[in-house]
Amino acid sequence: MVSIISLWLPILLSAVFVFILSSIIHMALRYHNSDFAKLPDEEKVMDDLRKYNIPPGEYSLPRAADMKDMSSPEYIEKMKKGPVAMITVMKSGPQNMAGALIMWFIYSVVVGIFAAYVAGRALGPDAHYLAVFRFTGVTAFVGYSLALWQNSIWYKRKWSTTIKSTIDSLIYALFTAGTFGWLWP
Repeated sequence: MVSIISLWLPILLSAVFVFILSSIIHMALRYHNSDFAKLPDEEKVMDDLRKYNIPPGEYSLPRAADMKDMSSPEYIEKMKKGPVAMITVMKSGPQNMAGALIMWFIYSVVVGIFAAYVAGRALGPDAHYLAVFRFTGVTAFVGYSLALWQNSIWYKRKWSTTIKSTIDSLIYALFTAGTFGWLWP
């Protein structure tokens, strides 16, 4: 068994590598540019929504109060008439990328901690590189990817977006696994 404390270097270094890789993927490779489509007549839609001063949050429309409400003729008619949407409203103004980037790095550290925990419990010191790679890689892949699939299943996010993010997750997991294999005590 290997303690999480003794794995602090691969935890932090793998988070740094993931942070750099995600920056390259999103800023240089740019294959996520097609993840969101532009609304038709965007300016008019924005003008129409602006007058409601919607606070930041997540909304669905139409919105049923409960399962009984979902079977009411009024709700069914709203669903037929449309539009049917799930909307995330963010704070107006320039987005704070620094805060999001800090949270992303912390998230990557947390994924590394879980990978360290699983591999540390399963393997001993001087474990073979491939054994470390397998345990940490699978754990990191699960941490970075599997919850994303719920968004396509339940919230109708484009499967292409989910698949691209899953591929990103595989890349992050491979680098996490390689870092742990390289620096395993």
